[in-house]
Amino acid sequence: MAIRYRITKRSNSIQNKKEQYIMQAVTTGTVDLETISNVISNECSLHSVDVQAVLIALGKKLEFYLQEGKIVDLGAVGKFKMGFKCTAEEDQTLLSPKRSIKKYHVNYQPSVKLKRVLKNGITTYKEGSRSI
Repeated sequence: MAIRYRITKRSNSIQNKKEQYIMQAVTTGTVDLETISNVISNECSLHSVDVQAVLIALGKKLEFYLQEGKIVDLGAVGKFKMGFKCTAEEDQTLLSPKRSIKKYHVNYQPSVKLKRVLKNGITTYKEGSRSI
């Protein structure tokens, strides 16, 4: 397990607009529902179609419960909850959902096990290099 990165030049608009370099994670592709279903199917007694049906149903129930304002705790996967970005007003009577809420999003909190993996660090390698 390793994550690829590249070095990117960025300008810092806050501090004197000096150019700086950062390391940026690079994705290596996308894993779709069918692939995940097939892999899980190979590790258990369920057919990939059954696994895919459960994952689709999970997606629908995740959406449903998030819209109900619930935190969805998926154990080893982590927790999901709905949030939003809104504008601030000096008087609370000026706040209304239609006018004040600008954007909705889903917050994700990794499980304790995944947090430990992240805390211990993950192997990384520079884009274009052949060694990890």
